[in-house]
Amino acid sequence: MRRAVRIVLVVGLALTVLVVGAVAYVAWTVQRSFPELDGLLGVPGLAAEVDVVRDEHGVPTVYADTPGDLFLAQGFVHAQDRFWEMDFRRHVTSGRLAEWFGPDQVQTDAFIRTMGWRRVAQAELPLLSPQTRRNLQSYADGVNAYLDQRSGATLSFEHWLLGVVGPGEAPEEWTPVDSLAWLKAMAWDLRGNMQTEAERARLSAVLDEVQLAELYPAYPYERNAPIVPAGQVRDEVFVASGGSTSADRSLTPPDQPAEDPAATPAAAAAAIGAAAARMGVLDAVLGPAGSGIGSNSWVVSGDRTASGAPILANDPHLAPSLPSIWYQMNLRCRQVTPACPYDVGGFTFSGFPGVIIGRTSQIAWGFTNLGPDVSDLYVERLRGDLVDTADGRRPLEIRTETIEVAGEDPVTITVRSSEHGPLISDPEPAFVEDVSTTPGLPKVPAGTEYAVALRWTALDPSTTADAVFALDTATTWREFRQAASLFEVPAQNMIYADVDGNIGYQAPGRIPVRASGDGQLPVPGWSGEFDWTGEVPFEALPFELNPDRGYIVTANQAVVGPDYPYLLGDDWAYGYRAQRITDLLEAADGLDVAAVHTMQMDSRNPNAEFLVPQLPPPTNDPFQAAARALFDGWDYDQPADSAAGAYFNGFWRHLLALTFHDQLPEVDWPDGGDRWFEVVRSIWADESADWWDDVSTPARERRDDIVATALLDARTELTNRLAKDPQRWEWGRLHQLELEHQTFGTSGIAVIERLFNRGPVELGGGGALVDATAWNAADGYDVVWVPSMRMVVDLADLDGSTWVNLTGQSGHPYDRTYTDQAELWRDGAQLGWAWSQQAVETTARNRLTLVPDGLAAPG
Repeated sequence: MRRAVRIVLVVGLALTVLVVGAVAYVAWTVQRSFPELDGLLGVPGLAAEVDVVRDEHGVPTVYADTPGDLFLAQGFVHAQDRFWEMDFRRHVTSGRLAEWFGPDQVQTDAFIRTMGWRRVAQAELPLLSPQTRRNLQSYADGVNAYLDQRSGATLSFEHWLLGVVGPGEAPEEWTPVDSLAWLKAMAWDLRGNMQTEAERARLSAVLDEVQLAELYPAYPYERNAPIVPAGQVRDEVFVASGGSTSADRSLTPPDQPAEDPAATPAAAAAAIGAAAARMGVLDAVLGPAGSGIGSNSWVVSGDRTASGAPILANDPHLAPSLPSIWYQMNLRCRQVTPACPYDVGGFTFSGFPGVIIGRTSQIAWGFTNLGPDVSDLYVERLRGDLVDTADGRRPLEIRTETIEVAGEDPVTITVRSSEHGPLISDPEPAFVEDVSTTPGLPKVPAGTEYAVALRWTALDPSTTADAVFALDTATTWREFRQAASLFEVPAQNMIYADVDGNIGYQAPGRIPVRASGDGQLPVPGWSGEFDWTGEVPFEALPFELNPDRGYIVTANQAVVGPDYPYLLGDDWAYGYRAQRITDLLEAADGLDVAAVHTMQMDSRNPNAEFLVPQLPPPTNDPFQAAARALFDGWDYDQPADSAAGAYFNGFWRHLLALTFHDQLPEVDWPDGGDRWFEVVRSIWADESADWWDDVSTPARERRDDIVATALLDARTELTNRLAKDPQRWEWGRLHQLELEHQTFGTSGIAVIERLFNRGPVELGGGGALVDATAWNAADGYDVVWVPSMRMVVDLADLDGSTWVNLTGQSGHPYDRTYTDQAELWRDGAQLGWAWSQQAVETTARNRLTLVPDGLAAPG
């Protein structure tokens, strides 16, 4: 017996030693990639010393004497903290995931190769200004200087792990094209109505025109104001309601007159049918598109602030990722001169030089997605490699691409393009697999087939990279607008404030003018009637400077009123967030930074505000009455601990399911965003509308039947999931955010996922609320879109400005700054944004001096 016990003890001890040893080895391996943060470090390519001063959250302020050294250092620092993320992004944008992760990624690679993101980036590089090209090259030199010093486990834990489970080749050198290609991925994430166009195409095959219109209500201009409430275009120049115009007509690019829109053939839309759902092929890689996408920004003049100077706020909404998509950084020339004009800080993209959103010593700016219609799907008629056009049959443009596949032979694909764009139905045949049987679509002769082409502004070379550096050196409204004129793709709402007290707004972007049609549905490519004929002139795009109301709000609502002569788009957010922000601003007096923080976390649900007072009286059933009592006196706010918020959102989810699931394809079930707020609002008064009827039952249900069932179903669900007593319910226990690593965090291997992922995080807010933590009602309550960062800039006191990231600076798991900002972000807190040299020195925790290679003392 004693011998058996001894054996068990020995075996147990041995297993413990093995486990401890394995943990220690993993910990040692993870920490090998942590960057050097202090001392002297030689870096090839530098002309002089560069100081990198980090605060306790790893936010660096970089001081240099020349642009070349400044952006070289930025590339070096980005690579220190985020090179795996950078390397993964360039594999995404060049269609090279399969060479890492095997045959499962061939389809994604083929789709990206067909769109040709990297080819477009290559074409953009020679079009950029010489200074932009120099900045891109300096940045690449900095990345490569870091790569020369590290490899495998010393580069990142992910690169080591990739070498264990698959190919472990050393990363190739970084290039300027690698940086430019990432802008295409961001444009895809903010791609306007492409998904909605495909959705309308599917639904047109199963719904009549009246039903389809009911699911896409018109924008409620009478309730929710557009960004620019009034203005007109005179001689191709936009004139805001105050009568001000641009100071410089030289910004105007070549333009084309607008033409009267014509109806789009429903047959061409139906041709894509249910197959158009395949547009989501990249969702798993770049995040799902949907109504949750958006952003908030607003700028307030000094007339409404305590300090008398403007305050600017921004929180862009994107799919959550770990690490966060943003990296905070200040980039500063020691002496700001025409030769070295950079004195800028804000949120950067690892992999791209410069600051994307932020401030200089003179101005601040923010972005939200403008959401214009910049893409169209064309149904093409093909005979072999020939395509029908209005001018006769023409040859397609054809090229081949080879996709390397880990563990298998390479795959060669053929990429074909019409004059409208790449044939995305080649890598995704499901787009047209049912075309031959679509009612109303013309029959084609034997040997002829349909295909689907994508026309999208992001597939044309643009000057957006020039815009980034123009913004980073802007000091006045005029220079800001000059920079905005270069910001072509993706089109963004841009807000502005400066230390002189000015506030402004500019709508930039390359927005097409169509010969006819409204861009709402796919169109026949062979007629030529729906081709693009030009672009909206920049000078004709809406803008405002110092409006009398003293504030500007952009939250993806309509840009301008319906009388605007150009078609910018029609798939806006419905203005609920924007109107709530407007109401808060109108009610505020003497705003300061803390008050703006509170506004950014506002969780009032306008949908509940409309529906709850109109619910039928509660029943006498104690089980249901206990839940309905939560609505008594509710102020419609839904923070994480809200019991009423939990019940209302449960009711909303079940209401949508009971009302629409029986009549819509599963892929188009309501996600519960603000379009669905408006859909339900528009049919609410008709208690016998067809949508309320459950077509699967012989009875004819009416509105109150569905509402009563939804309230009971929600009560039952939350009782089972949370507690029997509704007073113990909490919205955050349903509404949770998982912070998942983009690659290994979704590997399906639990032990690997635990190394990289964090969470869950319980959240308040919700879709179409100011605190926009969106969820998809068709799938559950989990958070799928978030404010990816928050910032508040005080133009009276730049050191009093604040910012916070979703996760943290580092991309290295278990680094102290991997997720150190996540709790602050969750709670609505923000970090101080040190700007003056004194503030930077006061908050400094680490100081690394980069010196020309060979000057560092031997270690």
